[in-house]
Amino acid sequence: MTTLAEQLVQSLQARGVRHVFGIPGGPSIPYMEAMRKNGIEFVLVSNEQSAGMMADVCGRLTGIPGVCHATFGPGATNLATGVGGALLDRSPLIAFTTEVKAADIGRKVQMNIDHQALFRPLTKWTTRLSPGNFPETISRAFQIATAEMPGPVHVGLPSNIDAEPIGSDCIADVCEKTSVSPPNPAALEMVGKLLRKAKKPIFAIGLTAARQQLYPAIRALVDRNNVPVVLTPMAKGIIVENHPCYAGVLFHSCSEIVATVYRQADLVVGIGYDSIEFNYESWLPKAALVHIDTEPADVPSDCGLVCEAVGDLAVSIEFLQSLVLPTYNWDLNEISKNRQLIFQALQPETDLCSPSEMIVALREALPADGILTADVGAHLHLLGQLWTVREPQQFLMTNGWSSMGFGIPSAIGAKLCRPELQVVCVTGDGGFLMNCGELMTARRLGLNVVVVVLCDKNLSLIEVKQGWRHLPQYATDVNSGEYFAAEFFLGVPVLKATNAGEMKTALQKAFSACGPVIIEAAVDGSVYRNLITRSYK
Repeated sequence: MTTLAEQLVQSLQARGVRHVFGIPGGPSIPYMEAMRKNGIEFVLVSNEQSAGMMADVCGRLTGIPGVCHATFGPGATNLATGVGGALLDRSPLIAFTTEVKAADIGRKVQMNIDHQALFRPLTKWTTRLSPGNFPETISRAFQIATAEMPGPVHVGLPSNIDAEPIGSDCIADVCEKTSVSPPNPAALEMVGKLLRKAKKPIFAIGLTAARQQLYPAIRALVDRNNVPVVLTPMAKGIIVENHPCYAGVLFHSCSEIVATVYRQADLVVGIGYDSIEFNYESWLPKAALVHIDTEPADVPSDCGLVCEAVGDLAVSIEFLQSLVLPTYNWDLNEISKNRQLIFQALQPETDLCSPSEMIVALREALPADGILTADVGAHLHLLGQLWTVREPQQFLMTNGWSSMGFGIPSAIGAKLCRPELQVVCVTGDGGFLMNCGELMTARRLGLNVVVVVLCDKNLSLIEVKQGWRHLPQYATDVNSGEYFAAEFFLGVPVLKATNAGEMKTALQKAFSACGPVIIEAAVDGSVYRNLITRSYK
């Protein structure tokens, strides 16, 4: 016989879990000791929100649910922000929280809230663990977290069950992958009929296709048929930016130029399109819509949806590859010229250093297989269109949840999962403040994570939107004067860059360091006013 705490940790290890992120409480100690003995690293973070974000990224990069932990009440509410990100960004995750023992449920007890009520709208499933339901609960948690579409599961750990004896045969180490049914053959035939009839179709490719890593099949489909492609932000990398059919990224900077292409379409085929990133109706031209995904389309009745093939996305793409389609009326030279216009517009000439110059310098310095994590803000709109990647998972962002503070924790999670790769975080000066305490986590772990802080002294995205309403700038000033008025922050070295040349020099030095490095990049945020798209139609 072993204890429940030991069995739980051994079950996590058997399923490939190597890290648990969180902040412990007293009842966490037996679980932490079991982790120490069984080779799972408990990563102490500075804020439970970050624990959820790190676990989210581990789930994305490995396919194994990332695991995070928090204690009663305020620990759980802090963790909730990171867990919500996994829900709307579609990442497999399991969140454990310490809860009161059964006898105290509903009582007025210090730090006691209903954790199931808290996590129910933020997860695919929430439950409480007990010695009696141990094997089936852990098995079901992993199965639900990884089932299409993936997301978080919450499991409450009553504070008095860690020492409960459980037989060694109760280790939960088997999880049957839930299969996705194939799409209706009649729906696929209708898709083929519509594609053969169309004159100017476009493919709108989204998050589902990216997280299922279906880009080789999609690239082959596009190469064969020369259909223009637009991507949602989290699908970046499915089609490389210099591909003849690449038309741009929806929703992000200069999308009005991208619209020049998709306005011409008479048929929009969404492939793995998850509207959690960007609703169809927000950009769709006056064209028929075909939706191909694992989930039905979420569209209003007047959106022009004429057909949807719902089911195993790989099967649907294989069917599309089997079609013999006509030569369409697209001029790929026009697509190329429009693509050049996008990238020219993204790099305006300015008297002061623009964010674009810093981003281009970073792209030139970061190895091709390096990982960039991006925080939320005006700079993310720019990165989403300007940054170039070879394949998905090299550019990590939150777009379904869109929580500021994502950049630094996600970089730490990525570095732990891919220690052989160079990892850089780009954040704004506002987003940096939200989870900058995690630099101490990176320093303690000795992780060479480079954090580029684009300092324009404002919440620039809000300032731009105030301008759209013809309102004065108000309550968006982040700081005045120097942002880092020292050479170190929390013991982490701070390098400064005021132009692209200094940025490249700072990056070379940062990449050779043994631990985390901050680069303070002073930029002119006023350029965002002309780069952030207001209307996508």
